[in-house]
Amino acid sequence: MAAPLESADVVIIGGGPAGSSLALGLGESGLRVVILDRARFPRDKLCAGWVTPPVFEALGIEPEAYAMDHVLQPIHGFRVGVSGGRESATHSDEVVSYGIRRCEFDAHLLSRTDSDVREGESLRSLERQASGWLVNDSIQAPLVVGAGGHFCPVARRLMLGPKSEEPLIAAQEIEFRMTPEQAKACPVAAETPQISFLRDLKGYGWIFRKGDWLNVGLGRQDREHLSKHLESFLGELRRAGRLPPDMPKDFHGHAYLLYDQAPRRLFDEGLALIGDAAGLAYPRSGEGIRPAVESGLLLARTLRNASSADKLGAPETLAGYERDLLDRFGSREHRPGPTDRLPAPLVRFLAARLLGHPRIARDIVVRRWFLRA
Repeated sequence: MAAPLESADVVIIGGGPAGSSLALGLGESGLRVVILDRARFPRDKLCAGWVTPPVFEALGIEPEAYAMDHVLQPIHGFRVGVSGGRESATHSDEVVSYGIRRCEFDAHLLSRTDSDVREGESLRSLERQASGWLVNDSIQAPLVVGAGGHFCPVARRLMLGPKSEEPLIAAQEIEFRMTPEQAKACPVAAETPQISFLRDLKGYGWIFRKGDWLNVGLGRQDREHLSKHLESFLGELRRAGRLPPDMPKDFHGHAYLLYDQAPRRLFDEGLALIGDAAGLAYPRSGEGIRPAVESGLLLARTLRNASSADKLGAPETLAGYERDLLDRFGSREHRPGPTDRLPAPLVRFLAARLLGHPRIARDIVVRRWFLRA
């Protein structure tokens, strides 16, 4: 005899910051929420791992309390420059961002939900029914939300074109715990991560210390030449004496979409996307945690305001989420910036001379691009 079907109001695919934020936002709504994630938490997650104070505020987390049991590195500025060019260090007396380890941060967020969390269970099947969706042949729900990152299976249903045509940002990075000898030999200031833009402005590298943990990586729009640019960046760091000796070499890759270049719909009947599954990373910095959290909370607000549970997946309900998200983050239309219209040699010339200028580093790169101040 087949097992009886379960009923849920919302099934979330992915338990990262986007999915957890949606579940947290629905915590007192009376809706039954099920979260599926193929991983078991805490799990490793590739990410440079800096989170701005508004993320903690939106989630109701006190940084001091979080720091009692987790890595939380206060950041007071950034070291900004162009590969092989001028550098400038910014500084603020206030904390402008925090360094976190994603394995800890994501597990903490998921533990705060009161949803039915099913770790180690991926989305195996998704079948359309008259009343909604049948998930994994066992759960019926009017709404399924894709929160499983760039490769989320729900997102594949909402793509507007072939996957190969998506303008991906590809990154390679490593995060490891330094030995006492490595930590002593590493001159990177924990409160001042380094950001090094590539000369063509199509990406940047970073080196970021969180206590004894070191995160090094590079992200770029041109996937074919990613490894070459990463090796060049690592060579510069070695020559500057900024890498510890005997550093591991097992870099890993991940990918994401920028908000103004993501060719994915945000919803369809009974389906919605949040976080990296929707392609919400900030265009200049590539940060995805804050958009993930805010998109989850925005969708939660929309669902709480739905007239009834059977309207959760209705197009008119989900259109409200899309309006709220566009109001919050702006148009998704890609508008070329000044450098997009200039010849490549001129872009490289200007980048080398301007991005390391103290005022531009502080007001444009850090405050506008990375902190969204």
